[in-house]
Amino acid sequence: MRFDALIPEAAHEAFAAREVASLAFDSRKVEAGALFFAAPGTVADGLSFAPEAVSHGAIAVVASRAPDRDIGAPVVVVRDVRLALAHAAARFFPAQPATIAAVTGTSGKTSVAAFLRQIWLSCGRAAASLGTIGLVAPSGAVYGSLTTPDPISLHRNLAQLAADGVTHLAMEASSHGLDQRRLDGVRLSAGAFTNLSRDHLDYHATLDDYLAAKIRLFDTLLQPGQPAVIDADSNVADRVIAACVARKLRVMTVGRAGEAIRLLAHEPDGFSTRLSLEHHGRAINVLLPLAGAFQASNALVAAGMALATGERPEAVFSALEKLEGAPGRIERIGSRNGGAAFVDYAHKPDALQTALATLRPFARGKLIVVFGCGGDRDRGKRPIMGEISARGADVTIVTDDNPRSESPAAIRAAILEGASAIRGADVREIGDRAAAIEAGVGMLEPGDVLLVAGKGHETGQIVGSNVLHFSDHEAVRSALRSSKA
Repeated sequence: MRFDALIPEAAHEAFAAREVASLAFDSRKVEAGALFFAAPGTVADGLSFAPEAVSHGAIAVVASRAPDRDIGAPVVVVRDVRLALAHAAARFFPAQPATIAAVTGTSGKTSVAAFLRQIWLSCGRAAASLGTIGLVAPSGAVYGSLTTPDPISLHRNLAQLAADGVTHLAMEASSHGLDQRRLDGVRLSAGAFTNLSRDHLDYHATLDDYLAAKIRLFDTLLQPGQPAVIDADSNVADRVIAACVARKLRVMTVGRAGEAIRLLAHEPDGFSTRLSLEHHGRAINVLLPLAGAFQASNALVAAGMALATGERPEAVFSALEKLEGAPGRIERIGSRNGGAAFVDYAHKPDALQTALATLRPFARGKLIVVFGCGGDRDRGKRPIMGEISARGADVTIVTDDNPRSESPAAIRAAILEGASAIRGADVREIGDRAAAIEAGVGMLEPGDVLLVAGKGHETGQIVGSNVLHFSDHEAVRSALRSSKA
């Protein structure tokens, strides 16, 4: 593709007609004929890697400023390198599924995307989903895993999906992805917002900054007249709705305070939930095969997005009764001695509190939780999560999550400090995650519930700079087998 078709700012440059063979933002992955984007990083300036990119064959560099010296290739200066990269990737890989819906929020993105894909499939659409658990094809096959991929990978995936006949895509929009312009250039049909709670404050300076990054989906990426589905029960729903109204989006609210889909009542029915709904004045009863009020909220956001993209109400509400939960989201793994073991991705305060509250009604005996916190991430949430666990569970086992470059013992100490605020709480420390899970399984007695929280679907544990194979699912199953031997 011609250079000036990818970077319109270069239309009058002497090299504008040169052909570009590929795009890159990692100098180590540059190939001959590539266009290199010197995107600013959190640690280093991307322009410092431009000479290496040129030595590997880059024909030009896109940067936010001119280099201090000649680097052996033309440099195009643009206002926003990340934005230029996203739009160039969209032009380089122009094909996309016809209908793309993106969901943002602190919790629920993965479930909403999975639910929307399932609803669309039930309605006869060739639907896929993209997010934390990977790219899930219409067949159910899963590839990769990153909440919002880099623009080059994202647009390459979109083009491949379109080539494979996928017409509908549900995708997660993380705050990092939105802030770093990774979704710019995606031709969205609809957007949705779930909720906001403390998360990623290692990246965003404040909660307001965190919310502003998410609102960018509505005030920048969606176009006037397009639908925005908002969980009206979120404590920041009014701020998100205000941004949507200012952008002249078509707002659809769902939930107890919703207007498009109003939740009149919900009650547990085993591990299912009975929902009483109202849609356009019509009463609808749904048996949702999932436990917890939070899953009901996620299902309604997904249903709203399906309606917003043109599906018939009868087909949408019927599909809710066949939904399957996303991997690692309050997922029952097995049982021992009449006690049940679950795995959940909860790795932030609100999510852990929600998971415990969801499982509490099913614990006729003890509610046991095994969890830790990640290193090199928001340190302030560690004591908060320790207190939540000590208050919400009968037994807390503090263990390691992904310590990364931090001392695992120091991370556990911060969690234990918060747990100590709850007098009389049964709190234990077992650093080795497999041993902690084995101990939790070993405690199970009739009526008990074990929750292993934090990693969910993940199959790796990051220790230092190494990624070690580790799966909570496998560890729980192994402990269950050993306990029955």
